[in-house]
Amino acid sequence: MARISGIDLPRNKRGEIGLTYIYGIGRSTSRSILDRCGVHYDIKVGEWTDEQTTRIRTLITETYKTEGELRSEVQLNIKRLLDIGCYRGLRHRKGLPVRGQRTKNNSRTRKGKRKTVANKKKVTK
Repeated sequence: MARISGIDLPRNKRGEIGLTYIYGIGRSTSRSILDRCGVHYDIKVGEWTDEQTTRIRTLITETYKTEGELRSEVQLNIKRLLDIGCYRGLRHRKGLPVRGQRTKNNSRTRKGKRKTVANKKKVTK
């Protein structure tokens, strides 16, 4: 069982995909890690030798910020934006999209479930 940064990597996945289960490591980063450690992308995580796993683990812990450390840094960055009251911070505070997307039709993920507003009744004569 390969355990890196407190995450159990899935044994039946290719190495390139298995490393992406760690927060902060995507496809391109996982490829560069495997290149630097001399492990082929297509070898499954369960087939890694102990030496290969150790090399990958040491490279990730020394070079990259992952999991809890990265999550806390992201949260601190968002808190800083909220504290200084910039536009991005206000969008975070209101729960709206931060990066300039339109909100008339989409952005349901950020806004949440629809809140229906009733129409005014027409006065009958």
